[in-house]
Amino acid sequence: MASENDAGAPPVPPSTLLKYQDPVPVAEAEKTYAAQLEVGRQQREQLRSTPMITNPHDVLHMVLPPRQLGKTWVQMVSEEAPTRAAVRELTTLFEFRLKDSRAKPSGICDVRSIIYGMCFDELIRQITVDCPERGLLLMRIRDELRMTTDAYRTLYEASAGLGRRKAIEAERGKQDMLSHVDSLQTRQSDLQKEVKRLEAKLKAMERCCQEQQQADHKKYAEEIQFLQHTNKRLEEQEATIKRLQEEEKRALLGS
Repeated sequence: MASENDAGAPPVPPSTLLKYQDPVPVAEAEKTYAAQLEVGRQQREQLRSTPMITNPHDVLHMVLPPRQLGKTWVQMVSEEAPTRAAVRELTTLFEFRLKDSRAKPSGICDVRSIIYGMCFDELIRQITVDCPERGLLLMRIRDELRMTTDAYRTLYEASAGLGRRKAIEAERGKQDMLSHVDSLQTRQSDLQKEVKRLEAKLKAMERCCQEQQQADHKKYAEEIQFLQHTNKRLEEQEATIKRLQEEEKRALLGS
């Protein structure tokens, strides 16, 4: 009696585009769908390309397993045949969910992926009710797409992680480079100061050399002028001595 009270009213199922039947207690579901669930489990484990299920209901519950609602309730997918009105309603709900959830129209978006997955599951349900073989084929396509998406997601996460690590390493390297640039700029400033000091020293030395050259030139010019004057005096004295000697010689010869 306590277990029946624990069951109580079924919980409110989460919103989805996939059509389900009314929730039923787990015990009742196990009695009603035990054979179908067991066949579906075997089919999934064996992964045969040729289905071993011939009953459309078995195929439906294998392709789209029931979902658990709490611990005591379970909900099976609907076996209702699709109609044009149901397809139009599904399209309207699909567009509304995309708009209401503000899913990104392109790029990676988990919300958009979930909504598309629910819509695809509902299409698989509708097709499986009409043709179980096509439902099985679509199930394989769906599973393959999910595996491919998971692989891309794993690859994206790995690449994103690598990108973050590279960005962190680049940031660290950036700080090192900035420090190196600062040290080089400081060294450049010191070298520029040294260049200015040496240029000023070179100009001072050039000015001193020029002044020394001018002084030496003036000194040498004065010495040359003195020597020239001395030489002229000596030449005059020599000429005077020669003239006196000639006069003395003529005087001696005259006497």
